[in-house]
Amino acid sequence: MMKRRDAITAALFGSGYLGLRAIATGLPAWYLANPSKATAQDLACAIAAKDKLQYLVVAASSNGDPINCNCPGTYEVASAVHPDQAEVAKTTLTLGSKSYGAALPWASTDVSGSLAAATLSRINFFHYRTGSVVHGDQPKVMKLMGGTNRGEMLVSIYAKYLAGCLGSIQSDPISVGAGRNATELLSFGGRPGANLSPTSLKAMLGGTTGGGGQFGGGASGANALKSLRSLRDSALDKLNALAKQDATNVQKQFLDALAASQTQVRQLADTLASTLSSISADDVKGQALAAAALFSANVTPVVSMHIPFGGDNHSDQNLQAEADQLVSGVAGIQTLLDALASVGLQDKVTFATLNVFGRNLDGIAKVTSKSGRDHYANHAVAVLIGKNVAPGVTGGVMPGGGGGSFGGSSTALGAADIDSATGAGQAGGDVPSAQTYGSLARTLGVALGIPAASIATDLNANAGGKVINTALNGVSG
Repeated sequence: MMKRRDAITAALFGSGYLGLRAIATGLPAWYLANPSKATAQDLACAIAAKDKLQYLVVAASSNGDPINCNCPGTYEVASAVHPDQAEVAKTTLTLGSKSYGAALPWASTDVSGSLAAATLSRINFFHYRTGSVVHGDQPKVMKLMGGTNRGEMLVSIYAKYLAGCLGSIQSDPISVGAGRNATELLSFGGRPGANLSPTSLKAMLGGTTGGGGQFGGGASGANALKSLRSLRDSALDKLNALAKQDATNVQKQFLDALAASQTQVRQLADTLASTLSSISADDVKGQALAAAALFSANVTPVVSMHIPFGGDNHSDQNLQAEADQLVSGVAGIQTLLDALASVGLQDKVTFATLNVFGRNLDGIAKVTSKSGRDHYANHAVAVLIGKNVAPGVTGGVMPGGGGGSFGGSSTALGAADIDSATGAGQAGGDVPSAQTYGSLARTLGVALGIPAASIATDLNANAGGKVINTALNGVSG
């Protein structure tokens, strides 16, 4: 057991305490590995990243949850079918300067578990289509159904650009919510990414019994976190001595800008210990706390989790499971945001949902009778939340945008074309429905602080789409 723990810890934090020194000093692992080889461009990027770049939490589901069916942007067309329960009743939600119909959990800020007003000030509902109706296609959907170069997952493209500037210990994304579901695992550069449950992360870093590992286990876990202070002093003494000998002005500025103070390291150790001790299960709360801990320690730029939003609801009488999990799912999103805020990361992390497909909004008998929904290739919604995200709805639905999927009619509602200048969903927009996923990919990347041109180098002609600047706040593509 200890050998396995040590192996996983080494994979996450690097061998030779490199990762721990990075955590302790606040400096990138690549810089600590060889300070003399850091270029001015590398250093400048890392300094700028403190204000511009974002970590990413992705809520992924191969179930194809019906989260798309009750979001703002679906209530403006009368044929769209929604649950009748009071807990998800239609209400009005104002985002920015516009008002939309929405299910109650998205709009209410005074009900336990609902979204906070601060969340609603930076949330965008991006309507698009994935082009799949197969659960097992989740990895393909993550690769834009052939729209990325070299078969790289979209989140790994983001991670590649973010890792260097954010100075994370590793570039690979980490999944904390996939469990035994292989379709929700992530890959990076063709190799599998880490799959780590929240409780196992707690056991590694905080421990319950025994000892060992880079952080130490058991009762020594908390003490090992506190030892970050002495590790910080030792590492910075050596770096400052090196800087006096031959450092450039940029390198000195780099140390001044990023090196953590003793107070910051003490706070980080206490924060990590508190966050880890609060993990009690591998549920949404546990995943939220695990993500907060991984970002606090700057282990990875991207974490994926799983938030249920109705599941595979082919047979769902009165759409009851859909209604119940819409309530709990929205609460789960706020749980994540609260966990991030508790460690001071509310302005450093962007959240997005990326599911394998959506569900029928209309056009088939079971939807009309409210007895379930089928897989649907032609409409999904990504919920985007972050400092660089503008509140609103991007795209929408239109008749004739669907058809064919599991008996859907040719006039069924599907993702609308998008007018890239306004972000509105409308027939004939310059971003056709088939390219809306490409637009989402580019827009989310810019929201993370990545230049649109950089993202474009990893996408091919199959991706299509354009950056939708109306979905962004303070950044543009």
